[in-house]
Amino acid sequence: MATLTIRMPDDKAERLKQLAIHRGISVNKLFEEWAAMGISEFDCESRFMARAARGSREHGLSMLAELDRRDREDPGKSRYGLHDHEQSPL
Repeated sequence: MATLTIRMPDDKAERLKQLAIHRGISVNKLFEEWAAMGISEFDCESRFMARAARGSREHGLSMLAELDRRDREDPGKSRYGLHDHEQSPL
């Protein structure tokens, strides 16, 4: 396991300690969670950019138009069949 040293103002470090205590975790765990979220966000963005580079703008827009058309025809039907239900009258 790697060890990292970071420098920050004392007041900010104290606030981080208070945040960790409030969440019931250590400061190390707090940073580990933030690192995991940052890495996950980076991975998602990287995958999106790679797919966007391979894709066709026109094809993507036509697919969105088709989904929009289907949604207007049957607004309560899920495209994936997971949550088919009638629209609430609210």
